[in-house]
Amino acid sequence: MHFFEDIEIGARREFGSFTFTAEDIKRFAAQFDPQRFHLDEEEGRKSLFGGLAASGWHVAAVCMKLLVADGKRLSTEAAARGEKVAVWGPSPGFRELRWIRPVLAGDTIRFSNQVETKRTSEKRPEWGILQARNTGINQRGEVVFSFLATAFVPRRNKD
Repeated sequence: MHFFEDIEIGARREFGSFTFTAEDIKRFAAQFDPQRFHLDEEEGRKSLFGGLAASGWHVAAVCMKLLVADGKRLSTEAAARGEKVAVWGPSPGFRELRWIRPVLAGDTIRFSNQVETKRTSEKRPEWGILQARNTGINQRGEVVFSFLATAFVPRRNKD
């Protein structure tokens, strides 16, 4: 993972894709979002979605899993090259969560993010605050999911 100073506004990163199967959709919905159009194909077809639809929370959870896994991969690669690895802090939140189009059984969603803003924290100058737009795009090139994430990013030691 990069340090605050190494990150450029506009930088874009693809961090994975996932195919939502009917079984995955039903399993997630049964545990976390048991609405009829997430649990039953016929109910999904009769709904506004027109098919068995993944819960938006399922799409968000997959996005987060892939984002964290890619961060771990990048950190491992940087450490193997002998680079100092930046350990990011927690997120103080997100905004503008949008479920733009339904994710239906069989859809494959590609996830990416793009840095929109960055600034040094006033209260904790050893940290920067970064905002990045995370998006999911289906196999037809349609944006289906989006949110603006905020993260604390460590600044390089100035020793």
